[in-house]
Amino acid sequence: MSLPKLHLEGDRFVDEAGRHVILRGVNLGGDCKLPYPDGGTHIPTDFSDHREVSFIGRPFPIDEADEHLGRLKHWGFNCLRLLTTWESCEHAGPGQYDEAYLDYIADVCRRAGDHGMYVFIDFHQDVWSRMSGGDGAPGWTFEKCGLDFTKFHESGSAKVMQHCYDFERGGGRQEDTYPTMTWAQNYRRPGNAIMWTLFFAGADFAPDLMVDGVNAQEFLQSHYLGAMQQIARRVKDMPHVLGFDTLNEPGSGWIANETSYQHTEKSKEHPERVSPGPAWSPLDGLLVARGIPRSVPVVSFDATEMKMKVTGEERANDNRVPIWRDGVACPFEQAGAYRLNANGEAEDVNETYFTHRNGKPVDLEADYMAPFFNRVADGIREIKSDWMVFAELDPFRGLSGEGFPEGSPDNTVNASHWYDIVTLVTKVFMYPTAVNPFNGRVIEGPDAIQAQYVEQLDLIKQAARTLNGGKGAPTLIGEFGIPYDLDQAAAYKAWAAGDHSDKPWEMHKTSLDLMYNAMDALLLSTAHWNYTASNSNDQAIGDGWNQEDLSIFSRDQQDNPLDKDSGGRGLKGFCRPYVRRAQGELVSHGFDLKTRKFKAEIKLDGEASETELYIPRLHYGSGCDISLTSGNASFIGDGQVVTISGTEGSRLEIVVQPSTGA
Repeated sequence: MSLPKLHLEGDRFVDEAGRHVILRGVNLGGDCKLPYPDGGTHIPTDFSDHREVSFIGRPFPIDEADEHLGRLKHWGFNCLRLLTTWESCEHAGPGQYDEAYLDYIADVCRRAGDHGMYVFIDFHQDVWSRMSGGDGAPGWTFEKCGLDFTKFHESGSAKVMQHCYDFERGGGRQEDTYPTMTWAQNYRRPGNAIMWTLFFAGADFAPDLMVDGVNAQEFLQSHYLGAMQQIARRVKDMPHVLGFDTLNEPGSGWIANETSYQHTEKSKEHPERVSPGPAWSPLDGLLVARGIPRSVPVVSFDATEMKMKVTGEERANDNRVPIWRDGVACPFEQAGAYRLNANGEAEDVNETYFTHRNGKPVDLEADYMAPFFNRVADGIREIKSDWMVFAELDPFRGLSGEGFPEGSPDNTVNASHWYDIVTLVTKVFMYPTAVNPFNGRVIEGPDAIQAQYVEQLDLIKQAARTLNGGKGAPTLIGEFGIPYDLDQAAAYKAWAAGDHSDKPWEMHKTSLDLMYNAMDALLLSTAHWNYTASNSNDQAIGDGWNQEDLSIFSRDQQDNPLDKDSGGRGLKGFCRPYVRRAQGELVSHGFDLKTRKFKAEIKLDGEASETELYIPRLHYGSGCDISLTSGNASFIGDGQVVTISGTEGSRLEIVVQPSTGA
């Protein structure tokens, strides 16, 4: 299927006919972080095979492509954030690309276009790599930079599910061995912090760490971009490919952090968000990496005081296991961050080592992120000059109200992420009463919860104002979604007990409805997290990665393979009508789930082509009535797409509702 080419006009995606386009997308898929078929975090491994793995089959075996892509098209999605990883392309060693995988992922991308979907490609990562508790980078990146990832678990330098989870005991979640969302705390542990510091700022903070004749920063970034270019060359002639994501949820390592400071509470000097878990300082990480034990304060949310506070401490590396490889000296000590005396104690600690360079304060975004964005842009546009850059900062930065750094490349989209953090972390949708995690404020009722979502998302949208030379940019929320194992997986238990109705998914549907209402109110494009073809209801598995379970589809709910809706979870919450293309500028669109009434308003452009709506049979299976201020409506394709032509005047108002008696 040939899709109209898109370009950016201010905060809108616009097609060749001048129509305002809304991208209603999904992340494909959650298990692309992992080798196929046996790479899930629920399968024990010591990662010794990291150079021989294969990712062919992620997001699905190619013979299943039409099934899954057809289902996503049926559900109204017109865009994919297609996941790949650096490891999947270059796992065998530096410059050794997996040609068969590259051909496979290009085939998946081509087939997405055949199903009428735009694609932007996401080089995904979480906490650097599978060996440090996440996904993304190849295992040899640790080796090349002088680290021994086989020592991470014993030293406390990373918490990895395959090492923490008691597989003999088994049985779903184990909060005592591997608590929910533990993986995210790895950003602050040395296995991650060292690599992120080297990746973005190795030339400044570890200037003498050379890898294959260049500084570690140049080595890592050039290989990362080299892998990206390998895929870029294979998809450059596919007009439905919009561009590339810069890097999923990048870490910042120790950049701009005081060497001994442990962030346990907000202050005037440190107003940044306090995260749950161990509050590692750079010095804690540096010393643990050397094999020196440390005590690190642990922060938790106190519901009685409605704030984050220190609730205990964690001992790290009592086994005195260094993670630097034999013969490798700590490059940060060599450069003057601290000195270790003969008694194994830190001396001459330079508190401003990671906060200043040459007497000037460092700025993470301006000094390191903006140059990286430009490097990504230059790398992909060397292959295709008009590709868009989908830029990401720290997921919480957008909520601060700050914009993207000056000097970011042109033709850039704000691809920031947003989640209801309390729901994500607790796996409980607190409805009809919720808590704002940023100020502890109690939110009462669905309207208030939705208003909170709008407030947070609007801050993220406003962050785009500094992009493209101050012209602004469209905001496409690159990730949002909900855990489907809410309330101790109550829906799964009801399903297993024989309740295959919508009732077990009522809370999921309500949560998603409020989220999509907020997105629609701000006219945002989106990429729902996620669709995982291999998803399982088993709480130890979920999406196959660190017990996350946010897939909108599961085989375990698919009781009728001939029905494209079968297997959908909370389907009515995310499969909903919207304006795909507006004949001019979309002013508003929104859907009332209870009444099934959809309304939209468009500022007409007489030169533009027809308006296009997605109207799912799921909500209007018995028919719908469409009222227009002008023009004619026609169903096309599979009967879920409506085109409106022949409009007159300056405004078009659209109302869709169930037919009388439906």
